Amino acid sequence: MSAGPAPDEPRTPRRAGLFYGWYIVGAVFIVHTVSCGLIFYNLSIFLEAFVTGGGFSVSAASNATAIFFISSGIAGLGVGWLLDRYDPRWVITSGAVLSALVLAGAGHVTELWQLYGFYILFGIGNAAVAVIPGMTIVARWFTRQRSKAIAYASTGLSMGGIVFTPISASLVGTLGLGEAAYWLALMMVLGVIPVTLAVLRRSPEAIGLSPDGDPPRRAADGSLLPPDGIGFAEALRSRFFILCTAAFVFAMMAQVGSLAHQFRLVLTRTGDTSTAALAVSIMAAASIAGRLIGGWLLSRISSRTYLFGIFVLQGLSFAAFAFANSVAALLIASVMFGATVGNMQMMQPLIMAEAFGLKAYARILSVSQMVTTCANAAGPALLGFLYVAAGGYETAYLAITLSPMLGFACLLAAGPVRALIEAEKKAVLS
Repeated sequence: MSAGPAPDEPRTPRRAGLFYGWYIVGAVFIVHTVSCGLIFYNLSIFLEAFVTGGGFSVSAASNATAIFFISSGIAGLGVGWLLDRYDPRWVITSGAVLSALVLAGAGHVTELWQLYGFYILFGIGNAAVAVIPGMTIVARWFTRQRSKAIAYASTGLSMGGIVFTPISASLVGTLGLGEAAYWLALMMVLGVIPVTLAVLRRSPEAIGLSPDGDPPRRAADGSLLPPDGIGFAEALRSRFFILCTAAFVFAMMAQVGSLAHQFRLVLTRTGDTSTAALAVSIMAAASIAGRLIGGWLLSRISSRTYLFGIFVLQGLSFAAFAFANSVAALLIASVMFGATVGNMQMMQPLIMAEAFGLKAYARILSVSQMVTTCANAAGPALLGFLYVAAGGYETAYLAITLSPMLGFACLLAAGPVRALIEAEKKAVLS
């Protein structure tokens, strides 16, 4: 007698021979594009709207943006805990609903406490709908092809800025923040929730499959083996987790700082707004290209070696920005920097999965992301302080070249990526 269909079996049509995990990648790509485009890339648009239309000072609005990053980082800890216990579809759906409600209320923010509350809730919604749940799902569906799958899925993080920033800016400029906010909220609901509920599944095992479409791993008694990996507490105590997270803190803090100042840097050097906008667009395009190339290269070289190269390229891009004065030099520096932006966002979830497996992956990643996300909040202010203290961007950008150098040193000291997993395997076999 044949078994009935699994209760969680996907209803999405499948082409013969195509592993369902690639539908998962496509769905996560869409979720990342919409959520990141309407949340992360709208931060600068909202900052301008709250300052010019809401009467808030630049300092107050900037502090609120920093609160967003801190809120998102801390909320990520709870998201990681939820992902280990519940279907990620409900986590993402809840995050999308919360984000949409917050977006809809943007036009009603008139007091400082409301501004800070807006960004706290926006950060919580971001944590529940973006990187941690998306990368957790993709990591569960792939092992051999994980680098390629994460590269494709995380490309949505950059695509969101390209697609939704012009739409958001146009709506806010034409309709005003109050009316535009309702349309942005509707886009969040329609862009995230249907594809999440229809396509995403918590793991391949939930619908009778295995990672990469390989045969299921079974114990001697025929039962399915649990995911390989290191326990949560053991992972957090490990040298690799501590030093690798520190490496991303240095790199991501400098990256976010440079992202915040790139437009002004190019505008200051060229005096042309269109050139500054072009530099940002080229950076975003290079981010996508770099991530896709990275997914291909990571099937051929180790993740640690590749990350060393990204740290070197990031340092060179900061040095290039420091000395670039011509339009051509600034655009070349933007390409170099963009290539590191896409790869840095991709490498943290990828290397954590490789180092610690899937046993407690969501919680491990959430802690690492919390630390780096909170550090991100200091990036723009740090580069701004260096700009004022040094009297210009040349010395400021030369100073932040220290960040990828320190990241390189931390990763070098962290040791082999899979040291803990390999040690555990040897202990089991001995």
